[in-house]
Amino acid sequence: MVNHHRAWAEIDLDAVTHNLTVIRRKAGPGVAVMLVVKADAYGHGAVAIAHHAVRCGIGSLGVGTSAEALELREAGVRVPILVLGTLVDEEAAAALHHGIEIGIHSRDRVGMLEKLAKAQGLRARVHLNIDTGMGRLGVLPGNALALFEEIHAAKHLELAGVMTHISSMRGALDETAHEQSQVFERVLDQARERGLLKGAIHVANSAALFTALKPLHSTVRPGISAYGILPGGLPGAEELRPVMSLTSQVVFLKDLPPATRVGYDSTWTSVRATRIATLPVGYNDGVSWRLGNRGQVLVRGQRARIVGRVSMDYTTIDVGHIKDVHVGESVTFFGGVGDKRISLEDVAREANTIAYELSCAVGKRVKRIYIGGEESQLPTQPAGDGRLLQGVQNHEPKPHSTHAPR
Repeated sequence: MVNHHRAWAEIDLDAVTHNLTVIRRKAGPGVAVMLVVKADAYGHGAVAIAHHAVRCGIGSLGVGTSAEALELREAGVRVPILVLGTLVDEEAAAALHHGIEIGIHSRDRVGMLEKLAKAQGLRARVHLNIDTGMGRLGVLPGNALALFEEIHAAKHLELAGVMTHISSMRGALDETAHEQSQVFERVLDQARERGLLKGAIHVANSAALFTALKPLHSTVRPGISAYGILPGGLPGAEELRPVMSLTSQVVFLKDLPPATRVGYDSTWTSVRATRIATLPVGYNDGVSWRLGNRGQVLVRGQRARIVGRVSMDYTTIDVGHIKDVHVGESVTFFGGVGDKRISLEDVAREANTIAYELSCAVGKRVKRIYIGGEESQLPTQPAGDGRLLQGVQNHEPKPHSTHAPR
């Protein structure tokens, strides 16, 4: 097989469909799914993943920044999109113009968005973010009721949701998650008593959903689990299918005598005559620098060690024990070759990091190749939530290809 790319990430859309089916089952009947596609869908390609998720019936999307939201709008994604974090004031006008929903956490932001929405002649849909223990964004519980009242009084703001963020990667297996949930419930009760509670209520990320944190409320917002990954050791990981594999190819082979140094700082020296293969990928492409002299790859179904430093553009591996390796040979960093597999979690352990970081780090030079996705409709959820955005600039979706670029 001729490899046309220096490196490519194969994205299995059928695996995404499977994982969304598992997520729907975990969420249960009547609970909506907001799929998180921030950080370019954790490196998987936000535009392609978003279109596929909508075809699967996912009714809303969550992103990290307004730029990510606008990219999806430009690509023709018209379901509700929420900026889960914050935005700087200068980003707000474009976000409101394109019907982007915005997380809100301060009185200043209420006033700014009210003024801007009035000037644009629209009602801005906002989600009140309550800080129950994450300590980053969000209004503290003691000040939340005042913000509920201010949003209610604002003529050009509509409360589209209320949210909080669970801090523990262990979800409900950590007592702090239950403590946060209880704090959130008390705030919701106060708002409900005053007739101020409206819109979707969402707490559960992947960890909370797969550990059955209760209550799940009306919406869950999984991210990493849709891509076949869960934080280490959580129940349910075995139900998911990996979505991404990362592959490169051999561009140069060199036979080395004993006592030959390889790579920056000469951190590896051959102890015997061997053969080194050079791969045209490095830490700019998603191969962690920390994998130097530690990581392994798959070549012809066998494991080969990364030797020397991983550099920005190249990685070297020892293939002296593997017969008939040739220039153009495929080399898999994570994913499967026949019955052999190196999982993203395996690589993360070797790199002393988390799988999230590695998938997000797969760089722009790496070609995304999408496979599958023809059978995308989930049996447990209708296509969309019936509320495509009105009054948003009409972008026609770009054609989808199972071999579409990132």
